Amino acid sequence: MKRTILIQLVIVCSVISSIAQTNYYETTRTLVENGYTYQCDVSVAKMVTLYNKVNQYTYVDQKINATGELVPIGGMKEPFEDDNWTKPRCYEIVERAFSAEQASRMKGRGITIAMYISPLTGKVMEVNFQFTTFNPAATIPLSVYRKIETDLKANIWFVPTEFGKKLNYIMLWWRYNF
Repeated sequence: MKRTILIQLVIVCSVISSIAQTNYYETTRTLVENGYTYQCDVSVAKMVTLYNKVNQYTYVDQKINATGELVPIGGMKEPFEDDNWTKPRCYEIVERAFSAEQASRMKGRGITIAMYISPLTGKVMEVNFQFTTFNPAATIPLSVYRKIETDLKANIWFVPTEFGKKLNYIMLWWRYNF
């Protein structure tokens, strides 16, 4: 009997805990926190695009500077020289930003992270995040996404190829799964 009551209590606490999680990104709005401002855009399909309000490239097409021609999605030449350290370092930055509890909440789910890279310097200029409003990522505070953005900007760089140097920006995105 005590065991049954204990199991029911654990289940009730788990349900209350999951219901109590705040969804920070349910609607399109501007978020101001600790000296930085982010924009949360929510589409009719409930897809969230979260980005620093000072970003310039979030909705700008990637083009070849000399011609103004759009870069073909499927047939783009390699924009970076080969490297063997950026991908693991990017993953490490994301892993460190989430607490153990937040990572556990995200288990089996993911977020898409897009980096906009300078074709001249290879440095990360801008970062944005995408997830749905019903993804546990919507319960993660803005400060976590801010930490990822600032760490990627400070610690990640690439070596653009001659082709990459011809673009208005180089986009690199990936899906990070927990």
